[in-house]
Amino acid sequence: MTTQEQIQEYISSQPEPKRIDMQNLHQIILDMMPDCTLWFLDGKNDENKTVSNPNIGYGFQTIEYADGKTRDFYQIGISANTSGISVYILSIKDKTYLSETYGEKIGKASVTGYCIKLKKLKDINTDILQAAIRDGFEAKN
Repeated sequence: MTTQEQIQEYISSQPEPKRIDMQNLHQIILDMMPDCTLWFLDGKNDENKTVSNPNIGYGFQTIEYADGKTRDFYQIGISANTSGISVYILSIKDKTYLSETYGEKIGKASVTGYCIKLKKLKDINTDILQAAIRDGFEAKN
């Protein structure tokens, strides 16, 4: 199964209205970065044990750890959670930037160092969310 097929299967498996919000958010990100690398992580480790929610990734970055090891990973991610949707912006080093820049303006969402959690897309200002995502794509970790 291709990455695009895995993504569509994951989105389709979500209950309404989360499925529509996930599809719309996926399309918003693709419209912003149509040629970005797509990722799908099923949330399972090498032993097939569930360790996280499945997530869709967009973009590409190489992360360097303190021990000198590197890992390729996505810049922006989205994932369904029990109460809504999480948007991960992983490429911004300053972990106060998102909350300080967008926390007051985004609407009904929780904004932390790298995650924006929302219940429904209609509850937030999508222009502000797009600005945060754009910052994530432009940042070089």
